[in-house]
Amino acid sequence: MSEPSPSATPLLARLLDLLADDAPAEELGAVTSAARAAGVPAAELAEVERAAATALRIRGALRQHRRRELQLTALFDTAGDLAASRDLDDVLKAIVRRARMLLGTDTAYLTLPDEEAGDTYMRVTDGSVSVLFQRLRLELGEGLGGLVAQTASPYATPDYRTDERFRHTRNINAGVLDEGLVAILGVPLLLGSSRGGKVIGVLFAADRAARVFSPDEVALLCSLAAHAAIAIDTARALDDTRTALAELAGANAELAEANAAVRAHSAAMRRAEEAHDRLTDLVLRGGDVKDVAVSVAGLLDSPLTIHDPGGRPLAAVRPDGSGCAADSMDAHWLAGTAEESRHGARAVHRDGRWICAVLAGQELLASLVLHRAARLDDSDRRLFERAAVVTGLLLLLRRTVAETENRIRGELISDLLGDPERDPAGLAERGRRLGIDLDRPHLLLVAEAAAREKLGGAAMRYLFGGDIHGVSAEHAGTIVLLIGCDGGGTPPGDAARAAAAQLGHLVQAPVTVAGTGPAAGARELAAAYAEAARCLRAMRVLGREGEGACVDELGFLGVVLGNAKDVDGFVTAVLGPLLDYDERRGTHLVRTLRAYFGAGGSLIRAKDELHVHVNTVVQRLDRIQVLLGRDWNEPDRALELQLALRLHLLAGGRDG
Repeated sequence: MSEPSPSATPLLARLLDLLADDAPAEELGAVTSAARAAGVPAAELAEVERAAATALRIRGALRQHRRRELQLTALFDTAGDLAASRDLDDVLKAIVRRARMLLGTDTAYLTLPDEEAGDTYMRVTDGSVSVLFQRLRLELGEGLGGLVAQTASPYATPDYRTDERFRHTRNINAGVLDEGLVAILGVPLLLGSSRGGKVIGVLFAADRAARVFSPDEVALLCSLAAHAAIAIDTARALDDTRTALAELAGANAELAEANAAVRAHSAAMRRAEEAHDRLTDLVLRGGDVKDVAVSVAGLLDSPLTIHDPGGRPLAAVRPDGSGCAADSMDAHWLAGTAEESRHGARAVHRDGRWICAVLAGQELLASLVLHRAARLDDSDRRLFERAAVVTGLLLLLRRTVAETENRIRGELISDLLGDPERDPAGLAERGRRLGIDLDRPHLLLVAEAAAREKLGGAAMRYLFGGDIHGVSAEHAGTIVLLIGCDGGGTPPGDAARAAAAQLGHLVQAPVTVAGTGPAAGARELAAAYAEAARCLRAMRVLGREGEGACVDELGFLGVVLGNAKDVDGFVTAVLGPLLDYDERRGTHLVRTLRAYFGAGGSLIRAKDELHVHVNTVVQRLDRIQVLLGRDWNEPDRALELQLALRLHLLAGGRDG
């Protein structure tokens, strides 16, 4: 009697145990080898291999999520240091230390210009082991830092020694070589924008091995640099106040008036610092964009709205903290005003509103709009501008978390579309664990663009920025968006057009979107994707790139391509005016049109078929033109009419 085949169940349980213990990837992979060695049957072996692959993906996603949490904790700690300390040295040391922690680099450092000596020196270093490097002084314009300072833009190099974009000198090369640095990222400390502002220093993160810095890492370091610039600016303003007090102490006639002015200036500075501490506390408590709007609207006693780059409102509050109506703002006007704010690095006043751009590096994340016609004094204006910095930090952190969650959910969508029949119940259960109920109705959009590398990120920003409840994933060279639509909502054609317009704006290139649904359940969603993919191909053939549509809007092609095959709906949509007219008046317009097309457009042959005078045929065709429009006999429209006539006849319809 042969022994029973080994079971895969203990191996699957072993995978779960290893995943719970955060075991190395090698141990997860070893389970598959153990299954083969044990002689597990082929069907169960395939299941073990799929489970091992899924466990590896989950392990990677969990590790990436923990890394994101560590980065967010480091940013919150930095904000806490800014709120708790008034000593500039302590603040700068905290920022440099956190920069190194946040990016996981071997070292981080900050350079400031020496106005008297006319060069640049190392102000703070963290992780440095070379005394030569720590005492390094650079002439203006030298090295990567000189390039950052001259252009007021971030620069990164994966290998400093071979990068020819900036001016190498013997002095700098010696210091970098002694420290052993290879990959370096530098971002400017800006008081102003990259075009009109002043660079007051450069913040660096560097590794002793080759490395490519991601856009998210550049944006996060820019956020830290913005905090450093604020700290330096505040310290200098306080020094100016103390200097003014010392100079005015010896004056006699103007002493009282001058002291009052200085006290007012000091009070304004304290108010600005207290306001910044209040905003920083929002970050530490895990506040969101609406909390910032409530705080700033109360401090400035004016309604405030926050809009995404497309003009859609993200928050709208009154000074008392209650919500207020906020329509979408003209995107063109808002973009131009935000660009003006970015250029001058200041809030600008236009049409009875104050507008300040919310930035992450060079990217526009949102716009703060203060609905106030009156002038803002310097302290209130500075408060409004600092609120934009804090809002940018919150939006960046929120987007980072959202991107991680969307990536994990996107894997579910890819599995669903790839093989919905394998385990529909398992897919539904995975969806519920990730917050996606596949059994509820969803619209499904499929998008494609020539700028494919930009489309995935744009889809994420479209869902995130517009607060749309959905998930995106890359599948078969396209981007698939699954959007909840409980209780009806937007038709698929309208949703496709809205997505095409917004995604095209985000990628700055035409984006074509096909929509379908609503659909619920793994099988229906997979079928909806197939229909949307066919619709997308048809739009490409029809030359409708850069548009949005659904199958029902493609006329007779929709009948050919659609899953529902709504023949009656198509016939009614095309011939409805003629059918209604014949029904009401007892005429024969449908029969006349069929005879006309059957005669190849010949009036003589048509009148013989109908057994009427040729003038009668002409009169009926004139009436058809009134009912259907002047283009009824154009090639595309004529083809559609002939197909509808044939389907009407096949369905047993009468000709009147």
